Amino acid sequence: MATEPATHPTLKRAAQHAMYRRASETLPGGTNSNFRAWGEDTVYVERGKGGRVWDIDGNEYIDLRMGYGPVILGHGDDRVDDHVNERMRRGVSFSLTSEDEVRALELVCELNGWVEKARMTVSGTEATMHAMRVARAYTGRDKIVKFEGQYHGVHDYALISVAPNDMTQLGDADSPVRLTWGRGIPGPVADTIIPARYNNIEFLRALFERRSEEIAAIIVEPVLGNAQGIMPAPGFHEAMRALTREFGILLIFDEVKTGFRFARGGAAEYFGITPDLATYAKAMGNGYPAAAFGGSAEVMSVLPDKVSHGGTYAGNRVAAAAAVKTLEILRDTDALETVKATGLRIQDGLRQALDPTGLPYHFTGHPSMFGIMFREEVATEYRDWATTDHELYDAIAVGMHARGAMPEPDSREPWFVCEAHAEGDIVDRTVSIFADSLHEALDLRAQGKALPHETEAAYSGGSTPAAG
Repeated sequence: MATEPATHPTLKRAAQHAMYRRASETLPGGTNSNFRAWGEDTVYVERGKGGRVWDIDGNEYIDLRMGYGPVILGHGDDRVDDHVNERMRRGVSFSLTSEDEVRALELVCELNGWVEKARMTVSGTEATMHAMRVARAYTGRDKIVKFEGQYHGVHDYALISVAPNDMTQLGDADSPVRLTWGRGIPGPVADTIIPARYNNIEFLRALFERRSEEIAAIIVEPVLGNAQGIMPAPGFHEAMRALTREFGILLIFDEVKTGFRFARGGAAEYFGITPDLATYAKAMGNGYPAAAFGGSAEVMSVLPDKVSHGGTYAGNRVAAAAAVKTLEILRDTDALETVKATGLRIQDGLRQALDPTGLPYHFTGHPSMFGIMFREEVATEYRDWATTDHELYDAIAVGMHARGAMPEPDSREPWFVCEAHAEGDIVDRTVSIFADSLHEALDLRAQGKALPHETEAAYSGGSTPAAG
């Protein structure tokens, strides 16, 4: 018996269309971030609870974005919110240090056993910016190596070779160019960043042999979070750690996405690597704006006398209290085990939907933060993303929105799992919604029709190669 063609449900959008028009009068693109600017499809949220969110039209979604990863326990977690509410009534911002800050960083050091000293800040962008500055001050060198496709925030030193759609813009594989992401980044700033290819240890060794005396540090997302969490090849991190020690170069783990998510001690614990510096944010505060950078006592010793670090809101009581309670929960409960088990359950369900189609695919990343790449070979670097069937992935993601589940509608972003996703029928509903959206996309393709997609404002245009 022939199956009925899949149909595309529709969402209520009247209130959001009106809000988009209103917001566009004052906010460029109608949002406070390029990553949220989806044109007429921009989502305006009303509230969230657990693993779900509701937009201002009342549409309900299973949230698979989780704010790009911060919400590790679930939206509106009563344990965290009650603690924050109690502490904030004593005052929020003093530009003086509270016990909340001290306790938060004691927990950062406790959970990441190799971290000896740390400082709080407000965002992952600030954390990576300060970590780079500390590395330059400690070594007396100016250059930082970063990997193509990796995202380290939106300060000028981070916006190099991040997310082009056209891989030819990145230059020759043996000699990548410094591709600035958008205008406004001074050439001399771009010149301090050296792009490299993830999972290519031979490239790194050749680079270090030529230029080690210029290089202060290499900064790396332990998994390539800006391409669905591409994992390191076996032995890559170990070899990179050995190389940096051989040449006197610092290793910075950017754990903004992986910290307190892959394990209590983040990716450093998960992969068994001890970097010199690391950055944290996102899951550190379950959605509150808490961030930190830290490392060995020796490297961090350049603070406070030799390096500038500050911020009116660094360590504010709301963020510090949220970090204290979130990290205590992650330390004292089986929340991370639940998150991992839930991610594995979702993956099992997705396999049951995908395998009968015969599509080539593989999962990337960790069960708590994973992607689905429609590609035969396992991806090892950002350039591999271009050879995935990302048109199909994006269509599936858009179709899932209409059915009540919300992954990011761009195939570079992984799915994020939280503790609350284990509740009720969320896993079963997610799998069913994915299956329906998959079949609709395949039906449209079989009929030769265009696949649906969202506006890609955050990834379009404006990237230009830096000179040199």
